[in-house]
Amino acid sequence: MKTRPVRRTSAKPLGELLGASLDPVLAKRGFTEGGLIRHWPTIVGDRLARVCLPEKMHHAPHGPKRAPDMKSEPATLVLRVESAMALEVQHLAPVIIGKINSHFGWAAVGKLALRQGPVATKPLKKPARAAPDAAMLAKADAISAGIEDEALRVRIAALGALVLREQA
Repeated sequence: MKTRPVRRTSAKPLGELLGASLDPVLAKRGFTEGGLIRHWPTIVGDRLARVCLPEKMHHAPHGPKRAPDMKSEPATLVLRVESAMALEVQHLAPVIIGKINSHFGWAAVGKLALRQGPVATKPLKKPARAAPDAAMLAKADAISAGIEDEALRVRIAALGALVLREQA
Protein backbone atom coordinates (compact mmCIF):
# COMPACT_ATOMS: atom_id res chain seq x y z
CA MET A 1 0.00 0.00 0.00
CA LYS A 2 1.43 3.32 -1.08
CA THR A 3 1.33 6.26 1.22
CA ARG A 4 0.87 9.70 -0.14
CA PRO A 5 3.44 12.29 0.76
CA VAL A 6 2.14 14.75 3.28
CA ARG A 7 1.47 18.05 1.61
CA ARG A 8 2.50 20.89 3.83
CA THR A 9 1.35 24.38 3.22
CA SER A 10 3.00 27.17 5.05
CA ALA A 11 1.23 30.20 6.35
CA LYS A 12 1.46 33.24 4.11
CA PRO A 13 1.50 36.86 5.22
CA LEU A 14 -1.85 38.59 4.90
CA GLY A 15 -0.29 41.35 2.79
CA GLU A 16 0.83 38.76 0.25
CA LEU A 17 -2.66 37.29 0.01
CA LEU A 18 -4.39 40.66 -0.25
CA GLY A 19 -1.85 42.23 -2.61
CA ALA A 20 -3.57 41.05 -5.78
CA SER A 21 -6.98 42.25 -4.64
CA LEU A 22 -5.70 45.61 -3.39
CA ASP A 23 -3.68 46.47 -6.49
CA PRO A 24 -6.75 47.54 -8.59
CA VAL A 25 -7.92 49.79 -5.76
CA LEU A 26 -4.49 51.33 -5.40
CA ALA A 27 -4.21 51.75 -9.18
CA LYS A 28 -7.23 54.08 -9.07
CA ARG A 29 -5.19 56.27 -6.71
CA GLY A 30 -2.23 56.26 -9.10
CA PHE A 31 -0.10 53.70 -7.30
CA THR A 32 1.24 51.26 -9.87
CA GLU A 33 2.00 48.81 -7.08
CA GLY A 34 1.14 48.60 -3.41
CA GLY A 35 4.74 48.51 -2.21
CA LEU A 36 4.78 52.19 -1.31
CA ILE A 37 1.69 51.83 0.87
CA ARG A 38 2.66 48.50 2.43
CA HIS A 39 6.24 49.50 3.22
CA TRP A 40 5.68 53.18 4.07
CA PRO A 41 7.02 52.99 7.67
CA THR A 42 10.08 51.09 6.45
CA ILE A 43 10.74 53.59 3.67
CA VAL A 44 10.44 56.86 5.60
CA GLY A 45 10.89 55.66 9.18
CA ASP A 46 8.43 55.35 12.05
CA ARG A 47 8.66 59.00 13.07
CA LEU A 48 7.55 60.32 9.69
CA ALA A 49 5.10 57.46 9.09
CA ARG A 50 3.15 58.57 12.17
CA VAL A 51 2.59 62.08 10.77
CA CYS A 52 2.22 61.55 7.02
CA LEU A 53 0.73 58.95 4.68
CA PRO A 54 0.74 58.61 0.90
CA GLU A 55 -2.69 59.46 -0.49
CA LYS A 56 -2.25 59.26 -4.27
CA MET A 57 0.23 59.67 -7.09
CA HIS A 58 -0.17 61.97 -10.07
CA HIS A 59 1.69 60.81 -13.16
CA ALA A 60 2.52 63.15 -16.03
CA PRO A 61 0.06 62.76 -18.90
CA HIS A 62 1.32 60.74 -21.84
CA GLY A 63 0.61 62.83 -24.91
CA PRO A 64 0.09 61.29 -28.34
CA LYS A 65 3.19 63.06 -29.72
CA ARG A 66 5.49 61.63 -27.07
CA ALA A 67 8.34 59.62 -28.54
CA PRO A 68 8.30 55.95 -27.48
CA ASP A 69 11.92 56.08 -26.31
CA MET A 70 11.29 59.19 -24.19
CA LYS A 71 11.47 58.47 -20.47
CA SER A 72 8.39 59.20 -18.42
CA GLU A 73 8.47 62.03 -15.94
CA PRO A 74 8.64 61.21 -12.21
CA ALA A 75 5.28 61.30 -10.46
CA THR A 76 4.01 63.74 -7.87
CA LEU A 77 3.22 62.00 -4.60
CA VAL A 78 0.35 63.50 -2.61
CA LEU A 79 0.87 63.09 1.14
CA ARG A 80 -1.70 63.62 3.87
CA VAL A 81 0.20 65.36 6.68
CA GLU A 82 -0.73 66.24 10.24
CA SER A 83 -1.15 70.01 10.28
CA ALA A 84 1.39 70.56 13.04
CA MET A 85 4.07 68.70 11.08
CA ALA A 86 3.40 70.10 7.59
CA LEU A 87 6.26 72.60 7.66
CA GLU A 88 8.77 70.00 8.84
CA VAL A 89 7.62 67.50 6.20
CA GLN A 90 7.90 70.24 3.57
CA HIS A 91 11.51 70.87 4.62
CA LEU A 92 12.22 67.12 4.57
CA ALA A 93 10.72 66.67 1.07
CA PRO A 94 14.08 66.08 -0.67
CA VAL A 95 15.01 63.47 1.94
CA ILE A 96 11.61 61.72 1.65
CA ILE A 97 11.81 61.70 -2.16
CA GLY A 98 15.33 60.28 -1.96
CA LYS A 99 14.21 57.50 0.38
CA ILE A 100 11.26 56.59 -1.87
CA ASN A 101 13.36 56.56 -5.02
CA SER A 102 16.11 54.50 -3.42
CA HIS A 103 13.47 52.01 -2.28
CA PHE A 104 12.22 51.60 -5.85
CA GLY A 105 15.64 51.86 -7.46
CA TRP A 106 14.61 54.55 -9.95
CA ALA A 107 13.23 58.09 -9.95
CA ALA A 108 9.60 57.17 -9.30
CA VAL A 109 8.74 60.39 -7.44
CA GLY A 110 9.86 63.85 -8.49
CA LYS A 111 8.03 66.06 -6.02
CA LEU A 112 5.63 66.00 -3.10
CA ALA A 113 2.28 67.73 -2.73
CA LEU A 114 1.13 68.07 0.87
CA ARG A 115 -2.50 67.97 2.01
CA GLN A 116 -3.04 68.82 5.64
CA GLY A 117 -5.40 66.65 7.61
CA PRO A 118 -5.60 63.99 10.27
CA VAL A 119 -3.47 60.90 9.84
CA ALA A 120 -4.97 57.82 11.43
CA THR A 121 -2.11 55.75 12.77
CA LYS A 122 -1.68 53.26 15.57
CA PRO A 123 -0.99 54.91 18.92
CA LEU A 124 2.47 54.43 20.29
CA LYS A 125 2.84 51.73 22.89
CA LYS A 126 4.14 53.06 26.15
CA PRO A 127 7.13 51.11 27.41
CA ALA A 128 6.35 48.86 30.33
CA ARG A 129 7.63 50.29 33.57
CA ALA A 130 9.42 48.14 36.04
CA ALA A 131 7.83 47.71 39.45
CA PRO A 132 9.52 49.54 42.33
CA ASP A 133 12.08 47.41 44.14
CA ALA A 134 11.81 46.31 47.76
CA ALA A 135 14.00 49.15 49.08
CA MET A 136 11.75 51.78 47.53
CA LEU A 137 8.62 50.04 48.84
CA ALA A 138 10.11 49.93 52.35
CA LYS A 139 11.07 53.62 52.21
CA ALA A 140 7.58 54.55 50.98
CA ASP A 141 6.01 52.45 53.77
CA ALA A 142 8.14 54.27 56.33
CA ILE A 143 7.11 57.67 54.97
CA SER A 144 3.40 56.79 55.01
CA ALA A 145 3.47 55.03 58.40
CA GLY A 146 1.73 57.93 60.16
CA ILE A 147 -1.48 57.63 58.10
CA GLU A 148 -4.24 56.00 60.16
CA ASP A 149 -6.59 54.90 57.35
CA GLU A 150 -5.19 51.53 56.18
CA ALA A 151 -6.51 51.72 52.56
CA LEU A 152 -5.25 55.28 52.14
CA ARG A 153 -1.86 54.40 53.66
CA VAL A 154 -1.41 51.47 51.24
CA ARG A 155 -2.26 53.64 48.24
CA ILE A 156 -0.02 56.49 49.37
CA ALA A 157 2.84 54.04 49.92
CA ALA A 158 2.38 52.60 46.41
CA LEU A 159 2.34 56.11 44.91
CA GLY A 160 5.39 57.08 46.96
CA ALA A 161 7.29 54.02 45.72
CA LEU A 162 6.51 54.99 42.10
CA VAL A 163 7.68 58.56 42.72
CA LEU A 164 10.88 57.30 44.35
CA ARG A 165 11.49 55.00 41.38
CA GLU A 166 11.12 57.90 38.92
CA GLN A 167 13.53 60.03 40.95
CA ALA A 168 16.16 57.29 41.07
